[in-house]
Amino acid sequence: MNSSSSAAATRHVERPEVQGFTKLFQSSRIAILLDCLLLIAVVLACYNPVTSNGFLNFDDDRYITENPHVRAGLNWPTVQWAFTTYDQGNWHPLTWLSHALDCTLFGLNPAGHHYTSLLLHAINAVLLFLLLRSATEFRWRSLMVAALFALHPINLESVAWASERKNVLSMMFFLLALFSYGWYARKPRLGRYATVAGFFALALLSKPQVVAFPFLLLLWDYWPLCRIEAPTIPAPATQPAGAPKFRMTWLVAEKLPLLLLSAASIVVTITAQRAGGGVKTLSLYSPLLRLETAVISYVSYLGKAFWPVKLAGLYPHPTQLYPAWKVAAAAFLLVVITALVIRARERRYLFVGWFWFLGSLIPMIGLVQVGFQSMADRYAYISFIGLFLMLIWFAADWAKARQVSAPVAAIPAVFCLLVLGSLTYRQLGYWHDVSSFWSHTLAVTQDNYIAHDSLGDFLLTHGHADEAAEHFRAAIAIRPDDLAANLNLANYENARGNFPAAIEHYEKVAAESARMGLPAASLQASACLKLGTIYRRTADFTKATEYFEKTLLLVPNQPQALIGLGLIAEGTDNVKEAIRDYSQAMEAEPSDVGYLLLAHALHQEGKLDESKATYALAARSSNLAEAQKAAMALLSGK
Repeated sequence: MNSSSSAAATRHVERPEVQGFTKLFQSSRIAILLDCLLLIAVVLACYNPVTSNGFLNFDDDRYITENPHVRAGLNWPTVQWAFTTYDQGNWHPLTWLSHALDCTLFGLNPAGHHYTSLLLHAINAVLLFLLLRSATEFRWRSLMVAALFALHPINLESVAWASERKNVLSMMFFLLALFSYGWYARKPRLGRYATVAGFFALALLSKPQVVAFPFLLLLWDYWPLCRIEAPTIPAPATQPAGAPKFRMTWLVAEKLPLLLLSAASIVVTITAQRAGGGVKTLSLYSPLLRLETAVISYVSYLGKAFWPVKLAGLYPHPTQLYPAWKVAAAAFLLVVITALVIRARERRYLFVGWFWFLGSLIPMIGLVQVGFQSMADRYAYISFIGLFLMLIWFAADWAKARQVSAPVAAIPAVFCLLVLGSLTYRQLGYWHDVSSFWSHTLAVTQDNYIAHDSLGDFLLTHGHADEAAEHFRAAIAIRPDDLAANLNLANYENARGNFPAAIEHYEKVAAESARMGLPAASLQASACLKLGTIYRRTADFTKATEYFEKTLLLVPNQPQALIGLGLIAEGTDNVKEAIRDYSQAMEAEPSDVGYLLLAHALHQEGKLDESKATYALAARSSNLAEAQKAAMALLSGK
């Protein structure tokens, strides 16, 4: 047999194996599995540096590191607390339980907490791909939308910010609910509908941002499911088969149980936000300012979708109206895009994507203002799916109409993903620690008094008081009624014995927080306590007594206020009243210094046995000498 015959025989032997191997990877299930693994690998590679990031002083302390219920881990008391608390102005029990589970597994090691959020983001990217692949039967378009979602830097906040676990967790259940809805739409059954409602409820229990879900389902009915029976609406060129059609009235009625869930969530959320002081009054942000901010924010989100630079953890809400030309230009752009989308009726994905973007943002656009931000990157996590749909489907149809080959079309797509992934990777560095985070936020935003407050607070706790004071002064220059900055600057001046300046800032905090009422009661109590202490030290006992009593009205049995009153009473030879105040303080919060003061007063009153017994309680401390020095300083008026 010659060489050519041998080669032919070899090819004849190898061909079935090669064909089998090729068919294996051309199999729909294998291809989908590989696409999913590719998405996960890309997300993990791009976001992996997040595991070296720490916690921030931007809700992470209140949600995790200083929250005793969460730190206790996942147990029955924590479960009970999670379902009954309005802590941080929110009701999201599944989010609390998620954080508690992380504390059980990882303690306070931030790497574990961050990696959980990273895995949830990767799962969400995969779910989005599978959802679109199932609903539209387009593989590459669906994969590209999912890749944009996975790598776009605006979604980094939801992943890199430990406290924003609620966003990625809620999104997972939201996508599962939407996936279940496609399953239900193909064959409507009560059990399938219950599955949709169940996942939707879990999403609401994680974060109420998904309240627009029933309305988004109507868009999903229009496209890609194409369930609407309406002869006047042109059918799309490509339409997946399998979903029966219904009249619009039935499709709306079908969503009523889900609308009830949304309504219940809205009521609970507003109640929780009001309890936490999150809902801002019309006097702070007028209705016209809110409307203008909403219009400007929609356009700002569009800008960040196509040019994702100067991203920050907090964009401060303006306090003055925008220039009229700016609002008019933004409104004109939104109206023009809306008109073009409605006109292009044959491209249903444009209509769905655009109104998905507009509609899903309504709960967070600021018409009901919660917090001090004008907009937030995390709010784009669901809404940008609509923009990605519009972009990819339109680009694919444009390329198809011009017969652009797949390899050529893939070049700009891959380049775009590489750029977005690089931006995300770089942005992760700004979330590495508190100093980097707030320094970057100040660099890319204007008049951000909250960033000055937070960076100043971090510097203060790390021994850089003078630098911190500069940030507090900068915050007050931007917003004179900033309570946190005034209180911190007052503490700074108080520590340096500059009592007139400290009193000025404390009194501003006390007056402004009294006007705000319950949400600012803790700040008012803190300011009143400090004022009482300063006036006692300067021997103005009348004002000192007034402020200590105000503190006790706000915080009954506040031990430091009671000790302050006791010191005033003892200093004015009213020893019996001093004993009463010291005793009440020790019942509320025992301390070495408090017991020494009580022992001293009892000794002054001639109750020597009781004085010795009380002194013995203080003597148990290993820091008795320090406690004695502190007690003597207080008695001497310091």
